Amino acid sequence: MEKNLIVESVRKKAEGYFARGEFFCSEAVVHTINELLGWPFPEEVVKMASGFPIGLGKSGCLCGAVSGGAMALGMAYGRKHGETMNEKMFQMSAALHDHIKNMYKSTCCRVLVKDYEFSSPERKAHCVKITGEVAAWIAEKLLEDPEIAPRINEAFN
Repeated sequence: MEKNLIVESVRKKAEGYFARGEFFCSEAVVHTINELLGWPFPEEVVKMASGFPIGLGKSGCLCGAVSGGAMALGMAYGRKHGETMNEKMFQMSAALHDHIKNMYKSTCCRVLVKDYEFSSPERKAHCVKITGEVAAWIAEKLLEDPEIAPRINEAFN
């Protein structure tokens, strides 16, 4: 499947999970990227992302989609006990942060939603869009990685 089609499919899946209320932002990103990678982790891994929505447990700090994105990047670049750190982990996490900050001028949840009534459909739509952007950005970067792309392409074909 063509890269752009995969990236857009990932965006729509993540947005759909959040929009339908199946997952919050961080959970939607983790679940979608786990699926993209061909389920290297059991579906229950999404539970680890459940404390991050609404800026880390409703504290309004770091955007849950960005937090979930960093967790999702760990699925590809993280390490186990005794392994050396993969430099791509830090590079990719920082690049994700910078991408969202450049696009939305912040990665802080309360700043990202300050112009919206929290319970409004407009705020949810805004957050759904950010969630899709995070998932799509990660998918694009993983598809550009020659070590990871073959696994993704295999899962999609």
